[in-house]
Amino acid sequence: MTTLSPENSLSARQSASFILVKRKPPIDKTEWDGFFDENGHLAKSRDFICVNILERGLHPFVRTEAWKFLTGYYSWQSSQDERLTVDSTRRKNYEALCQMYEKIQPLLENLHRNFTETRNNITYDIQKLYDKDPLGNVLIDKKRLEKILLLSYVCNTEAEYQQGFHDMVMLFHLMVEHDHETFWLFQFFLQKTEHSCVINIGVGKNLDMLNILINFLDPVFSDHLKGKGAGAVQSLFPWFCLCFQHAFKSFDDVWRLWEVLLTGKPCRNSQVLVAYSMLQMVREQVLQESMTGDDILLACNNLIDLDADELISAACIVYAELIQKDVPQPLKDFLL
Repeated sequence: MTTLSPENSLSARQSASFILVKRKPPIDKTEWDGFFDENGHLAKSRDFICVNILERGLHPFVRTEAWKFLTGYYSWQSSQDERLTVDSTRRKNYEALCQMYEKIQPLLENLHRNFTETRNNITYDIQKLYDKDPLGNVLIDKKRLEKILLLSYVCNTEAEYQQGFHDMVMLFHLMVEHDHETFWLFQFFLQKTEHSCVINIGVGKNLDMLNILINFLDPVFSDHLKGKGAGAVQSLFPWFCLCFQHAFKSFDDVWRLWEVLLTGKPCRNSQVLVAYSMLQMVREQVLQESMTGDDILLACNNLIDLDADELISAACIVYAELIQKDVPQPLKDFLL
């Protein structure tokens, strides 16, 4: 076992400190614009911006541009002119991919069994989405979303389509104006978060690390989860597949958590700290009622309408606790 470095300890204490005082207002357009010089180069460090996003969040008017930096759509070292070029290139590349898809679609239908099945699954999932707000205003264009998801499935060899991607892409669609932005931001989001929401890549690793974390920080709870509550943790895979989307009371809360995950603060793969913090919300009930695995899962599924800031604060506290201990090497490698 090894202890986390003093540098990371300081960062963790700073990350947790914002729970002790009233959170400052989110970064607004005026402040965001002040982060850049006259040529559009960032005058503040990447770390400065990411810490501020962790502690304060982003105003909706800033979110789209900031996410392009956070995901890697834009380089942190780029100028305004370079970003205009990037936008143009992304749009042209997306259009080229669309044209390619149109040409190879008949081939895919005839030669790949999985294509037709996946296309039907995408269509079915898209139709289940609520496309209107409470006033009846149309929020999303389902046909456009379907096209983006199909193109993502065909082009992304690492992350095949899985149920839940339609929910995630919808949130990108609501954030940006153009289809090429939705497509590329989703691709970059998957890469930046190390495919942590992809079943055959990151979800299993997240669950393994969550088990290690529970065993390390809360042995009593861990013993129950291994005994009478066996199977409960492994059944929490939807939390990771959807990046906790269904746990929150608003889209703003989902975006708030996701942008923190993108900052890499307070550490890499902090989605595991988030999951641990959510489990702690049901811990007392689970132990008092000596719940079985199915009952634990039901209690976890009832964790809805959560506040993102409170959950982020809880995750930062967990990290601050971790850095005071001799952390198991697998956990250290995963979080740092």
